[in-house]
Amino acid sequence: MELAYYSDYAVRLVNTEEPSRGQDSLTSVEAVRELFGANQSAARRAAEADVTRFRSVRGRLRAVFEAADGGDETLAVDLLNSLLLEFPVSPQISGHDHRADDGSPLWHMHLADHPSNATAGFAAIAAMGLAFHLTEYGVDRLGLCEAAPCRNAYLDTSTNRSRRYCSDRCATRANVAAYRARKRLEADRSASTGLTADSAQRTTANGER
Repeated sequence: MELAYYSDYAVRLVNTEEPSRGQDSLTSVEAVRELFGANQSAARRAAEADVTRFRSVRGRLRAVFEAADGGDETLAVDLLNSLLLEFPVSPQISGHDHRADDGSPLWHMHLADHPSNATAGFAAIAAMGLAFHLTEYGVDRLGLCEAAPCRNAYLDTSTNRSRRYCSDRCATRANVAAYRARKRLEADRSASTGLTADSAQRTTANGER
């Protein structure tokens, strides 16, 4: 499993909450376990106490995205470093589930799950994955959706660093809103121009009398 994959752990956790909409899907042990995806051995360690712990880590990860989105690179790095110190990873060389055509292992770097509890394991993987993405591609590749009120986190992997939305749905919604706003502005300007022209005509007519 490549290290870049782990950055998605952070995005998945952050996006379990939409503060501006008052929505939070991280309300049960089952919700915590779903965040692990295919890593069912780690998911089975989740307990009721992990719901609160996951929420705490979620807030800290969102703060990293907020700092990056706001252009404060130093703060984003400092916040991420504090997570890395608190939740260290155990890197290992692994070849499981990856085989070449001749059956030999395809060796790759793997981040071992932390054994203490589900939160520590997930946080370590999420923080390391996000740190890898940040150092490999840049702090400005961490963003928050501009389609208000969404503000979901995303990782920009576009070739020209142009991503602004977390999904195609939000991009479409924002484009439609912008189009309607332009049409309203054009209509207002047209109405204003019409009123000005009408006023000018009345003034001219009054002067000719």
